[in-house]
Amino acid sequence: MASQTTVLKVGMSCQGCVGAVKRVLGKLEGVESYDIDFDAQKVTVKGNVPAETVLQTVTKTGKKTAYWEADAPAEPEAKPAEPAEAVAAA
Repeated sequence: MASQTTVLKVGMSCQGCVGAVKRVLGKLEGVESYDIDFDAQKVTVKGNVPAETVLQTVTKTGKKTAYWEADAPAEPEAKPAEPAEAVAAA
């Protein structure tokens, strides 16, 4: 697996939160480097780790965690074939 960058939005309210995120990322196998931007609530992780693994690991800290909108993994979105109203009217 090639090195990749995962960017997350993590709800960190204090330096203790930052420390918890640093602790789990420091233990995560495959992480080459990470950057935590407290003011932007942004965590950038580089390494040979799947984005989903990084997300799940940071979520275990108890902090609200999500993919940074602009850098969400390129997965096809499941879109309903028809709006619910059209199905109900049929």
